[in-house]
Amino acid sequence: MQESDYQTNDNTTNTNQTNTNQKGAGAKGPGAKWSRILTILALLVLLAVVFLYAYKFYKQQTDYRPGVRSGKIWQPKPGTTFHWQLTGRIDTSLDVDMYDIDLFDTHETTIQELQADGKVVICYFSAGSFEPWRSDAHLFPRELLANKMQHWNEWWLDIRYLDELKAIMTSRMDLAVKKGCDGVEPDNVDAYSNNTGRPLTPEDQLSYNIMLATEAHKRGLSIGLKNNLEQVRELEPYFDWALNEECISYRECEMLLPFVEAGKAVFGAIYEHHADDFCDYTNSLGYSFWQKTYSLDASGRSCTNYW
Repeated sequence: MQESDYQTNDNTTNTNQTNTNQKGAGAKGPGAKWSRILTILALLVLLAVVFLYAYKFYKQQTDYRPGVRSGKIWQPKPGTTFHWQLTGRIDTSLDVDMYDIDLFDTHETTIQELQADGKVVICYFSAGSFEPWRSDAHLFPRELLANKMQHWNEWWLDIRYLDELKAIMTSRMDLAVKKGCDGVEPDNVDAYSNNTGRPLTPEDQLSYNIMLATEAHKRGLSIGLKNNLEQVRELEPYFDWALNEECISYRECEMLLPFVEAGKAVFGAIYEHHADDFCDYTNSLGYSFWQKTYSLDASGRSCTNYW
């Protein structure tokens, strides 16, 4: 065989090898392409998940309801509007930021309805008196009951029994959480300054009220200081807002100013005077007040709409 024949065979072999290699490369091409596409899609999904978690965290750290200053716990600013109703069918139609309603008597569906409409819901309970009609009345030992309250079918509580009362009041806060309340309004937290028949001291009251605020915050609940004006300066740092009754009659409304100075709302109700007599004054202080009746039903006149 001539040398040229060998060369031809070699060229043929090389050509076949080249074709084989090209076919192999072509077979790998589509797989590599899809692999890159899947990698890109996985990265996009990962970025989307990271974004959603970051956005959720951001929303938790910023305002999530009207008047919120920061974080999960509602801390309303001065001028926040509200409606306070503890009896009768709840009027859910009012254009306000917050509703303050009874913890025990209000059904969860009402709370959900209000929140779906963008309202903050605060749930009322008495932290300083025994109410014999409440569903948990059997939990109160008799030694905790002090004098009967004037004009009310309630008995003052001996707040020196801190551990026993803490168990009952935190159970009520747990109920507030279960029902979906945004916060609580514990009433009658000024026993030391009333005729309880027990030697309660200002220090007893401070310890009790600070316990209430601490336990509420542990549960993510906003909490307001009800009345107890003599201890406003000591207690303001622990509470998110204040609620007062009848400060006009006692000429003590300005004692609530530490809350406004701290950027916190002051709510209130006046029973013995007409809105024309006090709204200009309470508005000038930065408060949110109502003319209400002692029954605290749906009726009343808000100073917010006074003008």
